[in-house]
Amino acid sequence: MSAHAHDHCPDTMKTPPGLQPLVDDGIVDEVVRPLKSGKEASVYVVRSGGEVMCAKVYKDMAQRSFQARVQYQEGRKVRGSRQARAIGKASKFGRREQEAAWKNTEVDALYQLADAGVSVPRPHGYFNGVLLMALVTDADGHSAARLGEVELAPEEARDYHRRLVRDVVRMLCLGLIHGDLSEYNVLVTPDGPVIIDFPQVVSAAGNNAAREMLLRDVHNIRDSLARFAPELATTHFGEEMWALYEKGDLQPDSELTGRFVFDQRKADVHAVRMSIEDARQENLIRQQGREAAAEDD
Repeated sequence: MSAHAHDHCPDTMKTPPGLQPLVDDGIVDEVVRPLKSGKEASVYVVRSGGEVMCAKVYKDMAQRSFQARVQYQEGRKVRGSRQARAIGKASKFGRREQEAAWKNTEVDALYQLADAGVSVPRPHGYFNGVLLMALVTDADGHSAARLGEVELAPEEARDYHRRLVRDVVRMLCLGLIHGDLSEYNVLVTPDGPVIIDFPQVVSAAGNNAAREMLLRDVHNIRDSLARFAPELATTHFGEEMWALYEKGDLQPDSELTGRFVFDQRKADVHAVRMSIEDARQENLIRQQGREAAAEDD
């Protein structure tokens, strides 16, 4: 079945308001069908210059709520001090700027990642708050399934894990962390996994929660794929790559083992502190007991 047959729906599909300017300007020839609607954007399959593509229409801030927005935006670079001040004051201009910064973060990241060889949808431009990019498809030309929707053989799962870890390393070498990586934003294609959805991409150097987010990303992928290749469950690629990154030794082609020696000394310091605290509490209780006994005499 060709992509055309599958991707076509009745001609009555009304052009969504967000895409109207692109249709008017001749950038988009036709809107084929909705692909998915998320909290920050709606995605449509469109035709542009004879090619089937994906159009991501960002929703206005009023229509969205991001619980952890502040955490994600820490360390983002904003161009110009007027912008920085305006965003700080959250003036009307500031809100618009924040909106633009939020949207452009994903666009900038996609171009950077595609150039660095990370498996992401190829971007085709950003117009009027709409990101045009390649439609990620399966072997039959249909829009690709998510990693969480497929069964993999153990060998495939290992291969996917290797590729995804390599992509996370390439991102980290650019100073970027996905921040929300899971089996729901990895698509399955004949050429391997493709990572999607970067509106919350995090600055590795500028965000205090960067390590925590990186580990969560890597652990999510590990745990998903360990269902098919159980030995992955005991690997520690996230800890290993972060240790190299912190030392300035991480390269896009760094050979990782997945083995990581946890620093026991930190744990011991904690244990020592705990036992000192226990002893202190016990002394207090004894002392209070003695004082109470003295009062009774």
